[in-house]
Amino acid sequence: MSDYLVKALAYEGQVRAYAVNSTETVGEAQRRHDTWPTASAALGRSISAGVMMGAMLKGENKLTIKVEGGGPIGAILVDSNAKGEVRGYVSNPHVHFDLNEHGKLDVRRAVGTSGTLSVVKDIGMRDHFSGQVPIVSGELGEDFTYYFVTSEQVPSSVGVGVLVNPDNSILAAGGFILQLMPGTEDETITKIEERLSKIPPISKLIEKGLTPEEVLEEVLGEGEVKVLETMPVSFKCQCSRDRFANAIISLGETEIQEIIDEDQQAEAKCHFCNETYVFSDKELEELKEEAKK
Repeated sequence: MSDYLVKALAYEGQVRAYAVNSTETVGEAQRRHDTWPTASAALGRSISAGVMMGAMLKGENKLTIKVEGGGPIGAILVDSNAKGEVRGYVSNPHVHFDLNEHGKLDVRRAVGTSGTLSVVKDIGMRDHFSGQVPIVSGELGEDFTYYFVTSEQVPSSVGVGVLVNPDNSILAAGGFILQLMPGTEDETITKIEERLSKIPPISKLIEKGLTPEEVLEEVLGEGEVKVLETMPVSFKCQCSRDRFANAIISLGETEIQEIIDEDQQAEAKCHFCNETYVFSDKELEELKEEAKK
């Protein structure tokens, strides 16, 4: 089954909810960046949160998440939009440790706990919305929860998880976000807290084959969830040969000539998807002519 997310309401509109199966999407990121298991878990959790946060936007709006926790993984960057498209990378993909004391991938150690999580939203206005909070856990689910509560003043619960196969490929990945609407009854909050304390990790639910709809039923209670929309999810990069060509043109005639003289070609690599674009000396001559105009 291809990846998708659902948007839903629960408890007669008191709770807004999102859930995603992102196994293929995170798998694509793992293959492109050759991430090792702990790095895969950190990147995959961020991608799952990011694609759900993107689904909260409208139209052509998009957002960028940056996690800098001071750990050996370095920075995690994720871009997503309102169409279910997401891309991301980590500075150091070859990070892996022994399992932590709970028998899980040690994401906290990889991410670090002395830094920030920042979100920049491009909502089509001159000034972008940006929010930044300190890393409180390094496990990322708790950090995104803290971001929503602190930066957007929305009481929330974020669950994200990734399971990795022995060959480093992705076995299961997904997540959920619950957000309490103003005036949510105490009884509803208590019910949700009780269920959250008892459910298995989200990655285990995905591994068992639960759909995003069934994940929300598991988290919020059977019969409580009203699905509003489903949306396909995929790893998609906005880079292209034309974009890199335009970047080379912007260097100017003199600098392009220096590249031709010294290297006889230019090689450009996209951080987000690891795609490499090579421009021959003939192509560079053509771009140099464009730069003269």
